[in-house]
Amino acid sequence: MPRIAVDAMGGDFAPEEIVRGVAQASLESDIQMVLVGASDKIQALLDAGPYNPELISVRHCSAAIGMAEDPREGLRAKRDASIAVAARMVAAGEADAMVSAGNTGACVLAAAKHFRLIRGVKKAALASVFPRQTEYPGQDTFGLLLDVGATIRCDAIELTQFAVMGSAYARRVSKVASPRVGLLNMGSEESKGGEVLVEAHRRMKSLPSVNFVGNVEGNDVATGKADVIVAEGLLGNVVLKLIEGIGEVATTVATHAAQDNWRWRLGMAMLSTGISRMRELGDFRTYGGAPILGFESLCIKAHGRSTAPAIKNAIKVAAKGVRDRISPEIAETLAQIR
Repeated sequence: MPRIAVDAMGGDFAPEEIVRGVAQASLESDIQMVLVGASDKIQALLDAGPYNPELISVRHCSAAIGMAEDPREGLRAKRDASIAVAARMVAAGEADAMVSAGNTGACVLAAAKHFRLIRGVKKAALASVFPRQTEYPGQDTFGLLLDVGATIRCDAIELTQFAVMGSAYARRVSKVASPRVGLLNMGSEESKGGEVLVEAHRRMKSLPSVNFVGNVEGNDVATGKADVIVAEGLLGNVVLKLIEGIGEVATTVATHAAQDNWRWRLGMAMLSTGISRMRELGDFRTYGGAPILGFESLCIKAHGRSTAPAIKNAIKVAAKGVRDRISPEIAETLAQIR
């Protein structure tokens, strides 16, 4: 089984929820895990509940990078930070992949510093899954959006490589034989979006290895039109946060209205199954984390607010990514189009 290095000190609820998530994973799988962080705190948390000691080891380090800390400065000043140590372990072959719920910028920079880019890749992309409708049998209930923050501004070649990477990931992880790939744009016409997006559209359309369905607009994100949606990091991050916000607002407004009006309470009771389903789809705990794609090694970035169930699922995603050879699949696909 893969060996996963877990940043125990990263995240809003670290180290408590991180350690609990690892403990849960040790009881539900045979994945080998290394908790990276303050060993005394980690061991005390492990001893407070059940876990399988044969699957968990601890790598001590003395520092951590805060969620609001400047990532570049933090990594420069804290070479012994847990996120940096975890990345070095993967780079040295001491672990097969890493998981972190910590500072996103530090996670991306640590990977960039210690991991090698896949040959030919210009920039890495931070991907994220999101809930959407499905339109055909076997389509995953989650779509994949990339980039969501690793590369703020992109050129046409980088966007095209994101399409290849996202398609390869969906093919391996979601088991969709030919994932539909769309380019997020302000209109469906090939001429929309300016020079970069027009050129990216032309390049994606010419790729035999990518099932490109053309431009997708904002109203297409929540539908099953595309399994993979490509965007530059700034736009992708805005879309991702909007999706998260809509789910939270919808359930909050409905709950408050039901408390004030009996008609709303009756409606909520009638729609309880659908509302629960919407809440589940929008809950990041169900999918755990998403990959930073483009490196030879795999890093899964979990949500900063991850609790134990999300960490457990992120570890399972990382192990699955290693077993399914995500990075080699991307490398092989890119080699065919160079």
